[in-house]
Amino acid sequence: MSQGRASPHPVRLDAGSVRETLRAAGLHARRGMSQNFLTDLDVLESILIEADVHPDTRVLEIGPGLGILTGGLLGAGAIVTAVELDRGLAAFLRTRLTAGLETGKLRLIEGDALDQDLVRLVEPPYEVVANLPYHITSPILHRLLGESPRPERLVLMVQREVAERIAASPGQMSYLSVFVQYHARVRIAMLVPAWAFEPSPAVESAVIVLEPYPGDDRLAESAREDTLWRLVQAGFRERRKMLHNVLSRQLPIAAERVDAALARAAIAPDRRPQTLAVGEWLRLLDEIGPIGSAERGGRRASATRPALEPAASRAKPESPE
Repeated sequence: MSQGRASPHPVRLDAGSVRETLRAAGLHARRGMSQNFLTDLDVLESILIEADVHPDTRVLEIGPGLGILTGGLLGAGAIVTAVELDRGLAAFLRTRLTAGLETGKLRLIEGDALDQDLVRLVEPPYEVVANLPYHITSPILHRLLGESPRPERLVLMVQREVAERIAASPGQMSYLSVFVQYHARVRIAMLVPAWAFEPSPAVESAVIVLEPYPGDDRLAESAREDTLWRLVQAGFRERRKMLHNVLSRQLPIAAERVDAALARAAIAPDRRPQTLAVGEWLRLLDEIGPIGSAERGGRRASATRPALEPAASRAKPESPE
């Protein structure tokens, strides 16, 4: 991995310079869009080192903002596709990064990342390097990891709490951690204090590195993978309850069948969902067999993949753009 200095970036990295850049462009940080802009050169350098891009590495960036990270990626020779929702920031980027647009090194898409077919925006192999707007972290991860072609690496700035949830060990697992760890190796690269942004958000941040497993097709049949996520989701609907109780309540499966499957999977029936590692969920999937479509627990047992997390991770805290 390269340990060089960060490549040139389009604005100076300190809070005063970022404020002046915004004023000069007639822009301001929009709280409703969770806009906070990176002002710390050491953090930028660390992100670029973790990304380890080389000339002509294809990169997808979500929420480029003022182009601080974008400029570093372009300076390292990457070919960047950036998706920006804010029309004012998109116009600013067209002016600030004209050279990249003219040479074809930068493709700027103006619109909502959630409206894009993200895994098909960039020809594989590709990486994702982004300061994600935190209120869309879970659906973005769902789209980038839940479909092929998956990126080779994701280097993401996210809310510290969400980073720790993603990287959790058995005992602290959640639906989000099971989903991400099923698809990728996870590492928290660094913690980032609130003062590293302008304006400072109300939360701490973290840079997290995800490396999807090559040929991630362990459950080649889509119906079987859908069953896995139904099973995991059912467990986490009552995460503090014992598995043999919650699964029989939340799934159209008799308690006796649940207990037998747990026994064959070598999982104690009084275990709680947050204590199971990914491999244990896969063993339980093998043993529990087909899951019908009846309703349990007052909720419809859908065959589609649910959202990654409850409202806690989809809320809109202040967060870097």
